[in-house]
Amino acid sequence: MSRPTLRPGLRLAVRALLLHEGRLLLVNAWPGRQSDLWCAPGGGVEQGSSLPDNLMREVHEETGLRIAVGAPCLVNEFHDPASGFHQVDVYFRASLRGGALSAQWSDPAGIVNRRRFVTREQLQRLRFKPDSLPEVAWGEGIHYDPLEPIVR
Repeated sequence: MSRPTLRPGLRLAVRALLLHEGRLLLVNAWPGRQSDLWCAPGGGVEQGSSLPDNLMREVHEETGLRIAVGAPCLVNEFHDPASGFHQVDVYFRASLRGGALSAQWSDPAGIVNRRRFVTREQLQRLRFKPDSLPEVAWGEGIHYDPLEPIVR
């Protein structure tokens, strides 16, 4: 039996839903502040490393925080019809294990330019993706968001 491969344009990513003291960790992952869109921290999966290991690495790179990875809680997928890009994000519940947000922290990849904890009320005043983020972050169970066009 041959091993399945991801076709070009399909990207697998992991994201953390980290609630700390009732507030959700968010990042703005648009270099040069090209967009006001916020999302949960995380990023692309490196082959040969588990999803939780990838997520711990990504969250630390983007925020300087150390986390423990819990259960998966959301699968979200989006695509860019023009380019064929298609990403599948697997969200995991996470808990804070160490570190603190600092204005001096810099994402080594230079992608994340802002990071913050927000209450559910504050989140409603921001532009964020996926749309189900508040329901999933402050809710329970496992969710699935069907394929949607990419938003910039």
